[in-house]
Amino acid sequence: MLVKPRFDGYRDKIRDSFARQTLMGTFGARLDGIEPGQVTISAPIIDSTKQQHGFAHAAVSFGIGDSAAGYSALTLLDETDEVLTVEMKINLLAPARGDRLRAVGRVIKSGRRLIVVAADVWADTGSDSTHVAVLQGTMIPVPA
Repeated sequence: MLVKPRFDGYRDKIRDSFARQTLMGTFGARLDGIEPGQVTISAPIIDSTKQQHGFAHAAVSFGIGDSAAGYSALTLLDETDEVLTVEMKINLLAPARGDRLRAVGRVIKSGRRLIVVAADVWADTGSDSTHVAVLQGTMIPVPA
């Protein structure tokens, strides 16, 4: 999707917002990329975020996927807008095992009132990646 942001400071706005998300801090997540219509977030797979079988809990995949998708929408909004998730669906494709999870969020369609987004979540170990989840949802612009 070739898109143009509505203001130059969108990357700084997203970095500032991300820094205020305490859940992302709990996960040890970081912003890896911010481009118009696409944001990448990763988080290490650590003992405190694993489920009983030793895989990363689905909540981590959902959390970083939802945030990556939401921030991808925010890259296309006005400086005074924020974004909220209206709904989000996740399909878990494989156990999330490895060193880290990486979510790549993207805008599918940006409308005036609703923005359809998606995210793919990958479990990375060295140079190997396994596609572990796919999310699709809807975001709504709200005044800051």
